[in-house]
Amino acid sequence: MSAGLLHSAQNLLASLLALARTRLELFSTELQEELTRLIFTVIGAVVVLVLAALGVAFAALALIIAAGEQYRSILAASVALVLIALAGAAWWSLRGLGREKPRPLSATLAELERDRDALSP
Repeated sequence: MSAGLLHSAQNLLASLLALARTRLELFSTELQEELTRLIFTVIGAVVVLVLAALGVAFAALALIIAAGEQYRSILAASVALVLIALAGAAWWSLRGLGREKPRPLSATLAELERDRDALSP
C-alpha cells in the first residue's frame, strides 16, 4: 500500500470519526433537552394540579358549610358531580398534549438523514 493511499485512508477515517462525534454530541444535547423538558413538564403539572385541587376543595367546602342545613347534601352531591366533570374535561384536554410535541431527537435524525444522502452514490 502506498503512503498516499494510506494517508487518504487515515484522513477518511478521521473525517468519519469527527462526523460521528458531532452527531453523538448533537444526540446528547437533544436527549438532555428532552429529559429536562419532560421533568419540568411533569413537575409543573403536578404542582398546578395539587394547587388547583386544594383551591377547589376549599371553595367547595366553604360553599357547603355556608349553605343551609337542608341543602347541604344536595349541594355536596352537585359539587362532586361538577368536580368529576372537570376531571374528565382535564383528562380529555391533557390527552392531546402528547400528540402536539415535536418528535424527540428530530435534529439528530435530520442530520443523519442528510449524512446518508450525502454519502449515497
